[in-house]
Amino acid sequence: MQLGYIGLGKMGKNMVLRLLEKGYGIVAWNRSPEPREEVARAGAATTETVADLVKALKTPRTIWLMLPAGEVTHAMIEQLAGLLSAGDTIIDGSNNFYKNTVEHAALLKKKQIHFFDAGISGGPSGARNGACVMAGGDEQLSSEINQLFTDVAAPDAYRFFPGAGAGHFVKMVHNGIEYGMMQAIGEGFEVMKHAPFQLDLAQVAQLYNQGSVIESRLVGWLAKAYQEHGQDLASISGSVKHSGEGQWTVETAKELGIPVEIIERSLQFRIDSTKKPSYTGKVVSALRGQFGGHEVKE
Repeated sequence: MQLGYIGLGKMGKNMVLRLLEKGYGIVAWNRSPEPREEVARAGAATTETVADLVKALKTPRTIWLMLPAGEVTHAMIEQLAGLLSAGDTIIDGSNNFYKNTVEHAALLKKKQIHFFDAGISGGPSGARNGACVMAGGDEQLSSEINQLFTDVAAPDAYRFFPGAGAGHFVKMVHNGIEYGMMQAIGEGFEVMKHAPFQLDLAQVAQLYNQGSVIESRLVGWLAKAYQEHGQDLASISGSVKHSGEGQWTVETAKELGIPVEIIERSLQFRIDSTKKPSYTGKVVSALRGQFGGHEVKE
């Protein structure tokens, strides 16, 4: 399968490398040239412009977008809508707000361009080695697109949910849940840091991840962070940045009349942490650095 790919950040570049290994013919574009050069060395074709990428693809074309959510993705979809033909396909792999995705689907449907949304979880390592793929769309998947999602995903880590925006909705709630889980881990480890015992928190994290009820990738990533930064996490910021998904989950829950107190408080903690850094914040920041490659240093 030939695939156009737009956006070669930490996630996109790694996904392209994975797909090249699986035999895909990739034509890639990125605004900055360095990632283009890297995937070219791995066997991808690259272009200087988006228009050239569209011209380089055989019809019907399939293009995967892995760009920042919001205006950047919106502008690219509008640009592609003017370049593609009926029967072509766009896949939005960003963590876009699902209502925006619904609007994009309506725009492209008028032009008879197929459109699917794909929430991707697993960070850069997941993109390289197999991600969790939450796909959505308001039409039936072709066998080729279904195989593409399967090849991007880890074993048994892909599901399709009917409805434009459904994949991005599931990913949005996933990230809201993630906020609450990370907050609980951070608070628990801060309690242990101030315990009347000489607790080795790196050993605690390692132990928790050996068959306990809270064994998880998050606890494993915390153990790794302690190994890299020490249990004081001295080089890690106690102020936690947040992306849109937690906010969107809270706002959507309010629209639906659903209380989400844990997620909402976790979001508020991150907002407040800019003025009130803490050890809990260091733990949450360290986790963001581990799974997402986010900049979390002081």
